Amino acid sequence: MIRAILFDFNGVLADDETPHVVCFQQALSEFGLSLTTEEYYQTYLGMDERTCTAMLLAARDGACNNGTLQQIADRKTELFRSHTAQHQPALFPGVVEFVKAARPRYRLAIASGGRREQIDYALSGTAIERDFELIVSAEDCSVGKPDPAIYLLTLQRLNERRQEVPPLTPRECVIIEDSKAGIRSARAAGMTVIGLATTYHADHLAEADMVIPSLQDVTPETMRQSLANLTPRSPSS
Repeated sequence: MIRAILFDFNGVLADDETPHVVCFQQALSEFGLSLTTEEYYQTYLGMDERTCTAMLLAARDGACNNGTLQQIADRKTELFRSHTAQHQPALFPGVVEFVKAARPRYRLAIASGGRREQIDYALSGTAIERDFELIVSAEDCSVGKPDPAIYLLTLQRLNERRQEVPPLTPRECVIIEDSKAGIRSARAAGMTVIGLATTYHADHLAEADMVIPSLQDVTPETMRQSLANLTPRSPSS
């Protein structure tokens, strides 16, 4: 039985992956680091930026300097804030309708490696601004995807917010993700995961329990029925 739906944010709800990449690349280049668009999408997409930056610094310097790591993170935030001041990210088609239909029946949360400031800004003024019970962002979890920590933390906080009997379990959570790292994170947490082919081609999302093009023309009920017909897989399969 599904009791909760947890959403990644960038590339799932907000169509803002490209400006994130461009601003991230600029911030890295100012500190002598290089990240091509191909490398980002093939290797790092879905990881939080701190994890990605730490890996790049360690590869270049043999270790990650935390001071440099924080400077790059702050610079990227500054660049993205400047961009979004004039260009609020759009929500993907179908997102509003899906969230509104899901809210009466399921607990809804966002679990994202993005910063809370950016998530709040992208949701501000939209029809779904207040539809999520909980938002967990990069500031809340120091370990990024593909580690399952952020999804396990989101589950823990949902249970802390509402003393339900029985408590919410991983198998009762459906995750909606657009990246390989995010899918691996959700599966490692023991949760069912739907891959959205909004960023990657569907062929690259085969580790998800189910892959769909987008949330457009999908309802929570058709999603539930499709998942009910799947053969259960173990988290490591």
